[in-house]
Amino acid sequence: MLIDGTMGGGFEHVQAAAAASEAAGYAGLWTGETQHDPFLQVLLAAEATEHVTLGTSIAIAFGRTPMTLANTAFDLARYSRGRFVLGLGSQVKPHIERRFSMPWSHPAARMREFVAALRAIWASWQDGVKLDFRGEFYTHTLMTPFFSPPAHEWGPPPVYLAGVGKLMTEVAGEVCDGFFFHAFTTPSYLREVTIPALERGRLAGGAGSLDGFTIAGPAFTCVGRNDEELDAAIRGTKEQIAFYASTPAYRGVLEHHGWGDLQPELTRMSKEGKWKEMADVIDDDVVRTFAAVGDVPTVARQLRERWDVATRLSFYIPYRADDAVRRELLAELS
Repeated sequence: MLIDGTMGGGFEHVQAAAAASEAAGYAGLWTGETQHDPFLQVLLAAEATEHVTLGTSIAIAFGRTPMTLANTAFDLARYSRGRFVLGLGSQVKPHIERRFSMPWSHPAARMREFVAALRAIWASWQDGVKLDFRGEFYTHTLMTPFFSPPAHEWGPPPVYLAGVGKLMTEVAGEVCDGFFFHAFTTPSYLREVTIPALERGRLAGGAGSLDGFTIAGPAFTCVGRNDEELDAAIRGTKEQIAFYASTPAYRGVLEHHGWGDLQPELTRMSKEGKWKEMADVIDDDVVRTFAAVGDVPTVARQLRERWDVATRLSFYIPYRADDAVRRELLAELS
């Protein structure tokens, strides 16, 4: 299991944080698409590092077209000397339609086609294959030398896909090189729901197994060196679990553990603006099912034992924590 970190903060902090994370021993660094453009962060991190994997976890596919994303990812694969991973996610319908003003329909089928279109475009640039992609959602049939980036020795980047539901997870196994599990998952859900869905996808795509396929993601991590730190960690984690649990799209994870009734209650509270109070609905049993909890050695042991099916793992710490704790945990897992 490789341990990854994040690129961190605004643009003014990315390079220093990336260099420090590489020096600390992280195997990879990821950035999500929230308040900043993730590709600009990757570019800055690539300038400041030499060997860590760099990627998006995630960039929002449906907020773009395959052609625009293909171009950015192809350039970053070259600039990073083959260290870039294109991690994609679908987002949800309101954001795609109302924030990005882009079309939404049949997300799993659309994502399958999106990735296929990416690969067709890259084949045109890297291998000289005539571009003739015709799908239900995307059509790419025009490419001239003037608009074709030159082939390069590192080629197109690997593509990972994030998912929670079975259909999107199957798509990841079928057409991608790796899968990001969501922070709002559990080791049980990963083994009993996610892995079988990935295996079905691999069979559908002709791969036949998960050999060589990357399974990566964040694990809720409640770590403290004393009772005060641990109490703060648990409270912050409860708040984040409650936030995710209020989203109807994630109810399947709760139902897997018999906690489906939590979702409508938390959704109601979120609509009433009771964000802090929502954490009180999450009891210790829920926290310890989602998170590794304890001091540094205990948390390291739990991460190894509970998340052993993951290829790459990162610490999900949704509370203020001393960087020294992260370094101690990384050292314990090294």
